[in-house]
Amino acid sequence: MKAITYEEFGPAADVLSITEMPVPSPAPGEVLVRVHASGINPSDVKLRGGARPGAVMAYPLVIPHSDGAGVIEAVGQGVDAARVGQRVWIWNGQWQRAFGTGAEYIALPSEQAVWLPEGTSFAEGACLGIPALTAWYALFGDGPIEGKTVLVTGGAGTVGRYACQMAALGGARVTTTVSSEEKAAHSGASDWINYRTDDVTEAVLDMTQGAGVDRIVEVDFAANQAASLALIRPGGTIASYASASQMRPELDFYGFMFKNIRLDMLIVYQLDAATRRKGEAQLNQWLDQGALSHAVVPAGGLEDAVAAHQLVEAGQKLGTVVLEV
Repeated sequence: MKAITYEEFGPAADVLSITEMPVPSPAPGEVLVRVHASGINPSDVKLRGGARPGAVMAYPLVIPHSDGAGVIEAVGQGVDAARVGQRVWIWNGQWQRAFGTGAEYIALPSEQAVWLPEGTSFAEGACLGIPALTAWYALFGDGPIEGKTVLVTGGAGTVGRYACQMAALGGARVTTTVSSEEKAAHSGASDWINYRTDDVTEAVLDMTQGAGVDRIVEVDFAANQAASLALIRPGGTIASYASASQMRPELDFYGFMFKNIRLDMLIVYQLDAATRRKGEAQLNQWLDQGALSHAVVPAGGLEDAVAAHQLVEAGQKLGTVVLEV
C-alpha cells in the first residue's frame, strides 16, 4: 500500500515522503479499514514538525493523521464479521500509535472505527474525530445546555464552527467571535462579534442585557482570559481546548474562584470510553438527521501531503484539510 511517512521531525517538504508498505493485518480486537479520506488537523502538523517542547520521535517511522474515514475490509479475532463492508469514521488513528490514516489502509482497535451514516461522505467523516468531538465535549461534557447562553470564541475555526451548530442544536443561544463578515457567514451563527473592530466584552454584555454567558467554548484561554472572566456568569463553565498565544498563562485564580467557575482544560484524545460513546452516538444521530454541515477543504491525494500540511500550517483555510485516498 501507499503511505505518507516521516522518520524525523521537520518541515513537511523535508521529511514527508510516499512509501510502499505492506497492508497491515488486523490483530485480535482490530479492524482493517480501507481508507478513503484522511483529515489533517493542526495537531498533526505540529507533531510532524516537532513543535512540542522536548519532543522526540516515539517511533522510527510514522504514518501521520488521526482522523479519517473508509470501509472495513477485514476483522481480527473477536470482532463481529458482520462489520466487514461497514462505512466508518476513525478517531485517534495516530494517537500513541505509529501508523495513522495517511495511507491506503489502517488496522486499529475496532472501537476506533465508528459507523458512518450513508448520507455523510468519507471526506466529511474525516472531519469528525478531532474537530466535531472536541466541539461536542466542550459543550456537553458536563450535561445539557438547553436554555443556556453560550459564547464560542473563534467560530470560523474547525472546532468553533461545529460548536456553533451543536450549541444551537442543543437548545442554547449561541454567540461567536470572528474577524470578518466572511468568517461570520462561515460560522453559521446568527449572533456574532468582530473581535478586531468591536469590544467583545461590551458587545456580549449588551447582547445579554448585562447578564453574561453560562458557558464559553474557548479557542485561546490566555488571550481571552480577561474577557472570559468579565463575561462568565457565576457558576458558569469555560471549556478551553487551546491556549496557543501563551502555553503557560498566569491564572487569575481568585477572580474565577469568587464566581464559582468551572474551568475545563480538555483534549479529545483522552476522552474516557463512556463519554466518547455518548459523543459518537450524538454525532451519528445528527449526521443521520442531516443536521450538521461540514467544511471540507479538498487537498488532493496522498501524493499532495506536503502541500496539504503547508496549507494547514498557513492557517488561512476555512475548514478541515482532507486528502482523498
